[in-house]
Parts: sequence; C-alpha cells; structure tokens
Amino acid sequence: MLAALLQETGAAAIYANKGYQPWEASLERDIGAICQSRDAELRLFPGRLQPDAIKPYRVFTPFWKACLAAPAPRAPLPQPKIARFAAAAGETLASFKLLPTTPDWAGGLRATWTPGEHAARAPLHRFIDDGLAGYADDRGALDGDTTSRLSPHLHFGELSPNQVWHAVNHAATDARGKLDRGAEAFLRELGWREFSYHLLHRVPAITHAPLSPEFARFPWRDDPRALDAWRRGETGYPIVDAAMRELWRTGFMPNRARMIVASFLVKHLLIPWQTGAEWFLDTLVDADLANNSASWQWVAGSGTDAAPYFRIFNPVLQGMKFDSRGDYVRTWVPELAKLQTPDIHAPWEAPPLALAEAGVTLGVDYPKPIVDHATARARALAAFKQL
Repeated sequence: MLAALLQETGAAAIYANKGYQPWEASLERDIGAICQSRDAELRLFPGRLQPDAIKPYRVFTPFWKACLAAPAPRAPLPQPKIARFAAAAGETLASFKLLPTTPDWAGGLRATWTPGEHAARAPLHRFIDDGLAGYADDRGALDGDTTSRLSPHLHFGELSPNQVWHAVNHAATDARGKLDRGAEAFLRELGWREFSYHLLHRVPAITHAPLSPEFARFPWRDDPRALDAWRRGETGYPIVDAAMRELWRTGFMPNRARMIVASFLVKHLLIPWQTGAEWFLDTLVDADLANNSASWQWVAGSGTDAAPYFRIFNPVLQGMKFDSRGDYVRTWVPELAKLQTPDIHAPWEAPPLALAEAGVTLGVDYPKPIVDHATARARALAAFKQL
C-alpha cells in the first residue's frame, strides 16, 4: 500500500520520527527500500538526545545532567501548509475496522480519552495552568487530579517531547531564567521517558531479561490464582484494587499507583515482573515498551538505577499517605464507599460495627487479603537475600 500511495501522490519524501523499539529498525529498513524503489527519500528524525552520539548511560541522574547541559531541543515547527492530505484510494480509517464491536470492551476508554493532536493540546494547557506549579509536592496524590495525563498523547505522537518541553519552559521560567520547582520535577519525568528509550536502544533485551544478571536466579513463584486476583483488582488491599480497576476501566492509572501495584505483584506475590509488564502493555493506553520495561525493572530491583530490594511498599500506608481521604478507593472500589478513613485502607482491621454500618461483609462483598503484608515482606526479603 505504501508503494501505491507514493505513486498515487507523487510524494518525493517520507518524514518520520526514528523508532527505537526492536521491531522498528526492521520496519524502517523495509520503508527505506520501498522509498528507494520509487525514487523517494526517507528522512528519520532522532529523539532529543541521539543515543549513538553520546556514551551509554546506565544511571538516570548523569543522563539527565547531560540532557540539561546539552543545547535545548529545537523549537516546534509551525503547522505545515498543505493544500490536501493524501489518502489511499477507497480506504478510510473506519474501513480498517480497528474498533471492537461485541463485546465493546473499549467503552471505558472511549469515555475517558479523546485521541488526536487537537485533543492533546487541551490537557497540556490545562496542566500547565492548573497543575504544574504544585506538581513537585502533589504528583503522588491519588485523591485528586494531579497528573498531566499526557503520556498517551506522547506515546502516539500527538504531542512531541519538544512541544511539551518548550510549553513548560515558556510558562514556568521567571525573569531570571529559572524554572519553578513544579516544572523542574515534571521535566525530570519527561527525562525518565527519554532515559528509558536510551536504555532500550542500548540494551534491547531490557524488555524481557533483567539488567542485573543475578536476577536470573531469583526464586519467582507461579501463582495463577494470585495473578488473577491482582489483574481483577480483588487482592483485598483497597489501594491496589482501586488502581487495577481504574486500569481495566480507563486504560490508565497514575504513576504512584503503578509503583504500588507493581511492588505488590513482584514483592508481595513474587510473581515475575515480566508478567506484570505484559499486562500493562495489554491494558495501558500509554503502553510504551521502553518506559514500561525500564519502570518495571526499576520496581523489581533488577534494572538500572533500581529501587533497593528492601524497599517493599506497605499498601495500607501507601493508601493512607497518597489517598488520605479515601476518595480514590471510593471511586474505584464502590463496595467500600461507606467505610470511613482509615478503615477504608484496611477493612480487615475495621471494627465489626463499622463494617456492618458500611454494609460490608469481608469475603462476601469484598475479599479478604490474599496475603499478609508482614509475612509477604519477610518472604520477599529472604528471596532477595539469596541473590
């Protein structure tokens, strides 16, 4: 179809971002061969830092310092003035039948997201106006709208990192040329995304093999029932279940929630991080191979710049800290909505009268914990010490 489209339009060149996922190199070679056969040019534009032009980094902080020391990314170009957009004869987006029909599992996604470049600009400007200033302090809060929600738009190329970088710098730089704390924290997150691509380009096996080789000997468990409870949001830990249900319904969860559920899977349940990474790739609207792989390895402790093995999140304390009013849990675990805080984060510890008044019978309306935190923590520490 691409060869036919080049012939139909008489296009002299194809312009595209360079890909860094393993399969994209092969795709670019195939496109290059098609272009050559039609006397057209393929022009690929690398990311902000060209991985081949700098030494490989295995730790984020030096990488980020190199980014900040390098020249700023170029300003976004103006929208091209094109009289018409080419379309293959007889083909429309609807004709590809990409959307589900029965069952319509995409209903929650459709209600939550509006794809497209025009739609992507609105959350960018809204976040800059309403969320950027407090981002450094509020980004972990789950009981409010503190995340930018730009990751799907970045993943699908509806916004570029350059656009986000320049928009944030323009809005948050003072007269002395200094960024405020919120903007610095946010751009650092953008830097982690770039770092993940840097790692993927240098070490393609990061998608399935631990960067730290000793983790190949880690005593992971095969526990289908526990894995199914995690996927369904039925672990008995409300903050974990709320996040997993939000993921299934909307294709998204905030970064803090991702860390909580990932830690629970690999450290409470000792289920391999690759299993969790696969589920995220299947369910996240921003499912990004580089960022997903690097982040799961970070949580598991097997990656670069990884969290220390003894950092095992207590899901109750995480809920109380980042969902202090319990609103996030009430939204996604409605069977617990009438419980007061802090009972809502540990319903198995709630007084019987509080459970009765909230209409909750553990094991009936909401599951009991599938694993005891203290027992799971001790088991995980023992497993890590074997390495």
